[in-house]
Amino acid sequence: MRGYFIGAGLAIAVATMATSAMTTQALAQSEIKIGEINSYSLLPAFTEPYRKGWQLAVEEINAAGGIGGKKLVVVSKDDGGKPADAQTAANELVSSENVSMLTGTFLSNIGLAVSDFANQKKVFFLAAEPLTDAITWSKGNRYTFRLRPSNYMQAAMLVEEAAKLPAKRWATIAPNYEYGQSAVAVFKKLMSAKRPDIQWVDEQWPPQGKIDAGPVVQAVAAANPEAILNVTFGADLVKLVREGNTRGLFKGRTVVSFLTGEPEYLDPLKDETPEGWIVTGYPWYAIKTAEHDAFLKAYQAKYNDYPRLGSIVGYQTIKAAAAILAKAGSSDPEKLIAAAEGISMPSPFGEITFRKIDHQSTLGAFTGKTALKDGKGIMVDTAYRKGSDYLPSDAEIEKLRPKD
Repeated sequence: MRGYFIGAGLAIAVATMATSAMTTQALAQSEIKIGEINSYSLLPAFTEPYRKGWQLAVEEINAAGGIGGKKLVVVSKDDGGKPADAQTAANELVSSENVSMLTGTFLSNIGLAVSDFANQKKVFFLAAEPLTDAITWSKGNRYTFRLRPSNYMQAAMLVEEAAKLPAKRWATIAPNYEYGQSAVAVFKKLMSAKRPDIQWVDEQWPPQGKIDAGPVVQAVAAANPEAILNVTFGADLVKLVREGNTRGLFKGRTVVSFLTGEPEYLDPLKDETPEGWIVTGYPWYAIKTAEHDAFLKAYQAKYNDYPRLGSIVGYQTIKAAAAILAKAGSSDPEKLIAAAEGISMPSPFGEITFRKIDHQSTLGAFTGKTALKDGKGIMVDTAYRKGSDYLPSDAEIEKLRPKD
């Protein structure tokens, strides 16, 4: 009798394990997983709104029936701002979580690290935020696509206005890593092409996140430029603006600045916001289109807060990933690539396309000038610049991008 009960117990245990395995397998078959990596602990000003954006997108996608009837699940990891940790996270997502694709990243050097991993492991990667031109051009590969307008695109938008300035003597301030180096190089190239009369009189390269603003401001002032290109952001930007205001660096000088009009970087400046800077950014309060109104309404209803640029990037990254998966009807990387090349889709900024030639999306950016209103920085004189209008010719891109 004792043997009977032991046998019966074993049978029940085996049956339970089998049922559990079948349930897990059925659940896996009813889900599509996307892996997402970002520098959450390092850059919360951008990545927290970014997370809210992609969470809203997941909610909307699943409420509409998911992807081909399957629930979309995003498995997210924090890279801590370290390329090696990002590659480890990517490997875990692919090998342990069995994700269909990788998405995300913020810093350019981390985006390149994950892109390299994707190329080696033959995994589809949709880069969300990294802006270096290398990710789609000099170090581009068939497995990597990018959502945000690149340094080249944003530089071209800014140069369009900067070239009209009478200033001939220019200085640059940028963080000393891939993003800053890339942004300065392409701005100088495009600006000098339009204005061969200008001189580059000084370059300052503070370490990212560790600017010593006093000596930087002093060195730029000593070079006596008529205009300044700024590429710093986040806490570095706050320190630079404060020190620059104190020492009068910006008085009588025009400043052209990447990203400064994005709320995550403009808002912390508060009443210290310098006026008249030519910037790229996101004036969410001044965009009057049906697509953006729908996004804004949904975002504010869910979070009782206004969106930042990160919110748009997170939202559209997952919307794009879902559109690619739906078109491919498969998680096979080659089918995802075929689906992504040339795909068009709606976005809060209007229709965008992922180009076949370089895997760059045509999402654009807003340009304008900084101003003060009620003790807070805002963007004025804003205009949306379509990404497709600020890219080099196909012939130039073919020279820049390695052959697959």
